[in-house]
Amino acid sequence: MSFPLLVGNNIVKSYIDAQRDVNILQGVDIAIYSGETLAIAGASGSGKSTLLHILGTLDTPSSGDVLFKNKSLLRLSKTQQAKFRNSELGFVYQFHHLLPEFSATENVAMPKLIAGVSKKEANKSAHQLLERVGLSHRLSHKPHQLSGGERQRVAIARAMVNHPSIIMADEPTGNLDNEASNEILSLINDINTLDNTSFIIVTHDQLLAEKMDRTLTLVNGNFVPQ
Repeated sequence: MSFPLLVGNNIVKSYIDAQRDVNILQGVDIAIYSGETLAIAGASGSGKSTLLHILGTLDTPSSGDVLFKNKSLLRLSKTQQAKFRNSELGFVYQFHHLLPEFSATENVAMPKLIAGVSKKEANKSAHQLLERVGLSHRLSHKPHQLSGGERQRVAIARAMVNHPSIIMADEPTGNLDNEASNEILSLINDINTLDNTSFIIVTHDQLLAEKMDRTLTLVNGNFVPQ
């Protein structure tokens, strides 16, 4: 580990539900380092996904700050945040969120097209990544024609396509059997080792968490001492 790449300072998230204050995160501090794999564990409803969304600028904290390379992300405009997410972050979810009407190639190429890259170049990058994740025989297949593990590998390829600094994964093995889960874990390790990509993984899977460099556990809105 070298320097903190992404930092959350005193992250608080609360809202009012039926005239009752609900405190999800209560002053969370977190730092993710370049090239690190970090698991965020905790019971359902502990705020894991909320924290991931705040770190990824998909949600806004009630108070606190999020810094990337020592610059506040919360001071950026929504347009600037979207550009930041597309260039520096990759997202993988429990439900793959692939666009059903598009092929594997088209889904993976999408972030490059959003960034203004030509279709030819975007498709070339998509083909290279799909080959890397073992899906060179599935380039033109649509999500409904793929297995759960294959869909998740397409989602990981899509997350990789703009060479992000960090990939944020929310329960990436949550819907997969043991064999497919092990394939995804192996892929995560390969990407981390070969590309020095950092990973923040929200997971209930203890075996997956144990394979990460560090695990932080959320309880009652804050991390418990390890």
